[in-house]
Amino acid sequence: MAEPNPREDSPPPVTGAAPRIAAAAVVAEVRERGRSLSEALAEQLPALPEGRDRALVQELSYGTLRLLPRLKALTERLVHKPVKAADRDLEALVLIGLYQLIATRIPPHAAVAATVAAAKSPGRPWAAGFVNALLRRYEREGAQLEAQIQEIPQVRWLFPEWLLARLQAAWPGRWSAICEASNSRPPMTLRINRLRTDRQAYAQRLAAAGVACRPVPFADAALRLDSAVPVERLPGFDEGLVSVQDAGAQLAAELLDARPGDRVLDACAAPGGKTAHILERAGADLDLTALDLDPERLKRLVQGLDRLGLRARTAVGDASRPDGNWAQGRYHRILLDVPCSATGVIRRHPDIKWLRRDADIAELARLQRRILDAIWPLLVPGGVLVYATCSVLPEENEQQVASFLERTPDAAMVPIAAAWGLPRGGGRQILPEVEGMDGFFYARLTKSAS
Repeated sequence: MAEPNPREDSPPPVTGAAPRIAAAAVVAEVRERGRSLSEALAEQLPALPEGRDRALVQELSYGTLRLLPRLKALTERLVHKPVKAADRDLEALVLIGLYQLIATRIPPHAAVAATVAAAKSPGRPWAAGFVNALLRRYEREGAQLEAQIQEIPQVRWLFPEWLLARLQAAWPGRWSAICEASNSRPPMTLRINRLRTDRQAYAQRLAAAGVACRPVPFADAALRLDSAVPVERLPGFDEGLVSVQDAGAQLAAELLDARPGDRVLDACAAPGGKTAHILERAGADLDLTALDLDPERLKRLVQGLDRLGLRARTAVGDASRPDGNWAQGRYHRILLDVPCSATGVIRRHPDIKWLRRDADIAELARLQRRILDAIWPLLVPGGVLVYATCSVLPEENEQQVASFLERTPDAAMVPIAAAWGLPRGGGRQILPEVEGMDGFFYARLTKSAS
């Protein structure tokens, strides 16, 4: 789900209590129940009218999760004692109320009034007064309260302690820039469907529609918008002229370099952006199989291909346990976009910081190892496998690839000569915001003819 940028050109809409109730529910679902932000939003948004209310729910949900350690530390000082489990929904309302006062241009009186209205409940007649008192106190004492928390590392960097420590160990000279970039708003980048148009022609159509953009130097089908817009404002979106995809993600298809007539496996393919790009680059003349473990996500992949006028074989399956017809084939090109910590795309998915745990990294690394070992036999001699993650952690990236090469005699690294990213163990690492892209790791491997 694309994140709006409502602060770019004008103040966010004030609207009323309903969007705040929905946003508080989203934040509570992520924090208390471990739901992803996109899942929680998909549940709440349909009940609201399209337009301003939905935009505000997204702004409040994304923004609150982005600033969560700061907002939580302030709430603890405002309340003086832990909030009861039964009242966590009120705590979520306080968090989004503070976010409005700190980070939006909604007039403070309007933000407080609408958030207090959202707290009114027949079963808790005291709730509205509770929320009102906390937000009014922040208005009076905000400067002193902010001074009390500014030296707390998690508040300063808006990252959980365990992830901050991992970034500091992996990137001693860059970790602070990674944190700052991950806490920023992401750009909106498009991928031009070169089967239907070209980058220059589409940029002209955007200009005619009043949408300013610029080409991305390292991705030949990418245009970055100066300000995010709803996809409805993109000329020809429904006709398949363009898709929304970060420029860093677009490099996967370029590195795979599938040619017409190749047999291609896109493992872990959903939601399908890379699948579509592979087909667009090869003129759609590929025998491509898109594999994913989740049948519902695979259905959405097919819908995306239909919009673009593309076709691929699809298969529901586990890349770590090849089985079925797709596992009987042998492929010239394999894209292995493995499950990972997603620490390179936190600016698009701030909930990642609060859903991931330190122990997850070792578990993900074990899964990545199993997938690499299971998929490698499906590559023909002389074929190319692109290993990809949206992580910035070495355990999932260069260390994973180095370990695979040590135990796989017929695998060799194909160095990536590129002007983007940093060389890491024969692969290349893109860090968030550097060159305007999300964080990705890529390695290119080939199988010896023997």
